[in-house]
Amino acid sequence: MARWSSPKDPALEEALRRNRRWIVNNQIKRLLLRFPSRSAPVRLLQSRFKTLDLLGRAANWLRKYPSCFEHFSSEGAPGSGGELCFGFTKRMAELVEAEEAAVVASEPAMADRLARVLMLARGRRLQVSKLAALRGPLGLPDDYLLRVLPAHTDLFRLANPYPHRRNAAELELLRWVPSLAVSAVEAAASASNSPPRFTCSLPPSWAKSHDKMEDFNSTPYISPYSEEWAVPGNDTDAEKRAMAVVHELLSLTLWKKISVVKLEHFRWEFGLPEDTTRMLHRHSCLFYVSNRYKIHTVVLREGYVGSELRVKDPLVAAKDRLGELMQEGLHEYNQRRRAANLEKKRRNGEVDVQKEEDELEDEAMARLDSAEKREERRRFYKVLFGDDNR
Repeated sequence: MARWSSPKDPALEEALRRNRRWIVNNQIKRLLLRFPSRSAPVRLLQSRFKTLDLLGRAANWLRKYPSCFEHFSSEGAPGSGGELCFGFTKRMAELVEAEEAAVVASEPAMADRLARVLMLARGRRLQVSKLAALRGPLGLPDDYLLRVLPAHTDLFRLANPYPHRRNAAELELLRWVPSLAVSAVEAAASASNSPPRFTCSLPPSWAKSHDKMEDFNSTPYISPYSEEWAVPGNDTDAEKRAMAVVHELLSLTLWKKISVVKLEHFRWEFGLPEDTTRMLHRHSCLFYVSNRYKIHTVVLREGYVGSELRVKDPLVAAKDRLGELMQEGLHEYNQRRRAANLEKKRRNGEVDVQKEEDELEDEAMARLDSAEKREERRRFYKVLFGDDNR
């Protein structure tokens, strides 16, 4: 089926902007965390470079991030033979520890999110192999089962209904939790003492979209946690429940977004229509579908103010600090490299040093202007989508 994207929303496109470098560095971080010493041979990273979709030398990649990774010789370690190794810098190690502390602190919330997802699912169970697709969006670490299950044996159980099949293990919810069976839409309605209904997050100028949402809201809201799994009486009811499920699932994710492919991976489990993408496009008041990086992603509009998350989870804040350190290291590397190239050209008489330095200063000013413009744009969207204008 051919896919398409929503009309471009610059603010949400900015929110979706993702740098492949940060993804790679996060995978390198996870590799180091598997070693008690938090260090590993560079050759080990080199052997996994292709799986990271990278070419060249691993050592050269690491040198691009001096604020994150440091090199050292393992000479003196038993059987090491003076091998080149790498590990975290002190600042990186501190941020990694802060991220781990945020993960530990979020374990109760992690269990709640996991329970809610199972309450959305048919039969209150999901295959563990399928749950892996939701691990990133829900902010679950690799070892989330080891963290959550032992502390909640009354709530979760691992079962294997098909012992002869590989990857058939399922995570099952043992009991219904009424206090968790309240959707984000219902919670917002309760706070404002009004009936639950979807809210259009598009500007008022999108009058037709607002009218369509008003018409859609004319029939009662159907909770995604409804235990009635019989097929609703008409197509409108079926779509209303499916919309509520997608809205709630996105509300449970840390970044209020998920790839459409992952969402469609759970069509049967969550009772979604066969053409889920078309349904998302019919309700642009709630959902924004982007094809940035040729990956279709659905974003919950109300989860953002401009390009910023309306509510930032502590784990998201911790990961953002790691990204900022990576950016700082790359900037430092690029500055040193450019200065070295300038010096080389100066020695060879290939460049007017003063002219080059003036150009560098102009570029720095241009970057500052761009940063100011981004901040001005951020303030504009904050006013546009602020609570006072909803």
